[in-house]
Amino acid sequence: MKNKTRMIITLLSSGLVFAFGVFRILFESLNSTSLFVAYVFAITGFIGVVANGKLLRKSHHN
Repeated sequence: MKNKTRMIITLLSSGLVFAFGVFRILFESLNSTSLFVAYVFAITGFIGVVANGKLLRKSHHN
C-alpha cells in the first residue's frame, strides 16, 4: 500500500474516532466513566486529524 493511501486511511479513521467522541458527548446522557471515554475519543481523534492532515498536506506539496 502506498504511503499516501495509508495517510488518507489514517486521516479518515481519526476523523471517525473524533466524530464518534463528539457525538457521544453531545447527544447521549452519559455517566462519568462513559463521558471520560467520549472525551478521550474526541481529543485523540482531533489530534490524529490535525497531525495526519499536516502530514498529508506536506506530502502533497512535495
